[in-house]
Amino acid sequence: MKLLVLLWALLLLGTAPGPGPRPAAGARGSCSHRCGDRDELCSCHPTCSGLSTCCSDFRDFCLEVSPYSGSMMGGKDFVVQHLNWFNPADGVICRFKESIQTLGHVDSFGHVHCVSPLLYETGRIPFTLSMDNGRSFPRSGTWLAVHPSKVSKTEKSELVNETRWQYYGTAGITGNLSLIWEPSALSTQFVTIELWGYEETGKPYSDNWAAKWSYLYPLATSIPNSGFFTFTPKPAPQSYQRWEVGALRIINSKYYAGEKDVHAVWSNEHALAWHLGEDFQADPEAWARAQCLAWEELEDQLPNFLEELPDCPCTLAQARADSGRFHTDYGCDIEHGSVCTYHPGAVHCVRSVQASPQYASGQQCCYTEAGTLLLTADSTGGSTPDRGHDWGAPPFRTPPRVPGLSHWLYDVVSFYHCCLWAPECSRYMRRRPSSDCRSYRPSRLASAFGDPHFVTFDGANFSFNGRGEYVLLEATLTNLRVQGRAQPRTTSDGTQDRGTGLTAVAVQEGNSDVLEVRLAAREGVLQVLLNQEVLSFTEQSWMDLKGMFLSAAAEDSVSIMLSSGAGLEVSVQGPFLSVTVLLPEKFLTHTQGLLGTLNDDPTDDFTLRDGKVLPPKAASRELFRFGADWAVENASSLLTYDSWFLVNNFLYQSKHDHTFQPLFPEETIPNPSLAAEAAEVCGDNQFCTFDVMATGSLRVGNATRTAHQWHQRRMQSLQPVTSCGWLAPPPNGRKEGIGYLSGSTVYFHCDSGYSLFGAEASTCQADGTWSRPSPMCQPARSYTVLLSIVFGGLALVALVALVYMLLRRRKGNVASWGSQP
Repeated sequence: MKLLVLLWALLLLGTAPGPGPRPAAGARGSCSHRCGDRDELCSCHPTCSGLSTCCSDFRDFCLEVSPYSGSMMGGKDFVVQHLNWFNPADGVICRFKESIQTLGHVDSFGHVHCVSPLLYETGRIPFTLSMDNGRSFPRSGTWLAVHPSKVSKTEKSELVNETRWQYYGTAGITGNLSLIWEPSALSTQFVTIELWGYEETGKPYSDNWAAKWSYLYPLATSIPNSGFFTFTPKPAPQSYQRWEVGALRIINSKYYAGEKDVHAVWSNEHALAWHLGEDFQADPEAWARAQCLAWEELEDQLPNFLEELPDCPCTLAQARADSGRFHTDYGCDIEHGSVCTYHPGAVHCVRSVQASPQYASGQQCCYTEAGTLLLTADSTGGSTPDRGHDWGAPPFRTPPRVPGLSHWLYDVVSFYHCCLWAPECSRYMRRRPSSDCRSYRPSRLASAFGDPHFVTFDGANFSFNGRGEYVLLEATLTNLRVQGRAQPRTTSDGTQDRGTGLTAVAVQEGNSDVLEVRLAAREGVLQVLLNQEVLSFTEQSWMDLKGMFLSAAAEDSVSIMLSSGAGLEVSVQGPFLSVTVLLPEKFLTHTQGLLGTLNDDPTDDFTLRDGKVLPPKAASRELFRFGADWAVENASSLLTYDSWFLVNNFLYQSKHDHTFQPLFPEETIPNPSLAAEAAEVCGDNQFCTFDVMATGSLRVGNATRTAHQWHQRRMQSLQPVTSCGWLAPPPNGRKEGIGYLSGSTVYFHCDSGYSLFGAEASTCQADGTWSRPSPMCQPARSYTVLLSIVFGGLALVALVALVYMLLRRRKGNVASWGSQP
């Protein structure tokens, strides 16, 4: 019997997504060409380190690199860790995505180096390594390519007063331009500074539409690597004039001009005003106007991308809360001083996280200090949609999906032409109009926190403190799965509570990567695993992953944005995790699991796998049965088992521990003194009170109260509001007020020489309509003539009457005098 159990356990371990079996004694296996595998004699899977099941050459073939990230522009030198190679006989070649090769090298210490290539995409780029001059590539690793704007300042050169570079040649902007960089970033005494240009060739939206970086010419050759360069720009030859967007590259002078995939330091991409020809410098405004008109003509020939963009959230609170679909625009961030260069009057902007499905376009939404959505119809600082999403879109490499650069060509340079270099901004705004929010529907929200307590999408709430691994959410619409692991808290004296809390959460949607967030060994810190491999955030806090984006701006909080618009936020609250899930309205009627059935009906949220529904007022023991019914199955588990504790307690064992006896709310016997302290800490928050009684810890209860309050505030921010849409000012007039939500009032005024004909104000009503239409402003002279006629006629009548009365009175007096003696 024991032998059968052992065989069953080994079979289960081999088929589950956890680690493989322990290697046989003296086994000889290799990870050559096998990184990620966990079968055969030993494991080459990332989980093997914690299980001590790795092949002896695991680190030699499954590579770690430092640094692990750099700009997608390439030129970053990185070192392969744990691999030393002395006296190499053959050359080192690094191959990225099985197609792009760069030359590596071995330094005097035997360390193997690669140089990242110029890419047209962001995200984790697989690479392989050859140490026999390209005959075989048995070693593999991953390189993280980063959006140029997200690279740290120390890793790129800086255009001193970048605005001056981008306005050079316009009125009053002449003289020298300067560039600075960190000399230690390039290990050489002399450098060459080059100009590279970016363009997209071929017919837009056709198969031959292509993105291309080209070397143009040097600005300086073999100059000292001092970290500073200044020059006076001269108009470039006509053959270079078609490039209007580019970047500077600094390289070791030993390389030939324009040599690709060498160690380099790049500047930001920018508008090349300083390199444009004499026709631009002779009359920048006329030149820019011509470019603006040409762009306008091209835009009118291109597909209308606006129709497939999501509407903006109506308020700043909604925009910041709807984190699955919208994320802070780094160019206008209220958390970092609201430096909104291109959106004056705004304090915060967000971008749609996902590019639109057909045209890979992006939505941008900007808000005033009062939280009002700012529209281009009211201000040049309004929200502007983008033909090319600034963050790009999979599969990235072809326009308009190239991160940053497609956006520069189709949305930013045209803004310079029309708005910054020429007074034609109305033309730009007509083709980049803001979205209003009349069709916006806030995401739905559900949370799990504390011991643990669940608030479903439809607002039902319950507590389920089982020990095991459970389905928090399944949605067949996109094959979205969210799973959680719950464990009891171990107190300082080594005992365990009769309650549990979430210690790990994993998510996958369709064939996306699997992302897991769990409590790290260090208290208050999260650990994030990608496809069961621990991620490092020492260099980057934002990662573009397969089917999702990941933001880990703090040690205790992680945001996950999925391609469907769903989002997860996982944070540390006390000894456990707090999990918030946001779902767009399209998920209505498509969810099941512990977070309920999203259908605006809380009475069916406690639905078992077989479809049976427990009543809303079910006893806590019945709800415990509901929770246990949603235990994860081994074959579908997303969670990681990279320690023997996890293997023995969660992989080998039942996913729901039937032997664990939790404490139910009705069974708590409050300690009078503890109850008094709990009342002071918790107030009327029953979740907090229960957790204090269950754990004896005020700290745990307070963490639960904080998490619940956060959920309630988020719910308040995501409440639907009514918008009446933009209301136009009258021709020859203006309006006062840019708020278009229910209860907002807009006031109308006419320009000098015109008079108002109609309502002076209009109010947005609860049904989404305006109380009055926009009035008209008519020339004042028509009213003057009319009034002159009216008042002139009245004056004439009055004059006639007065004369008549005076004559009558005089006649009466004459008659009276004639009768006297």
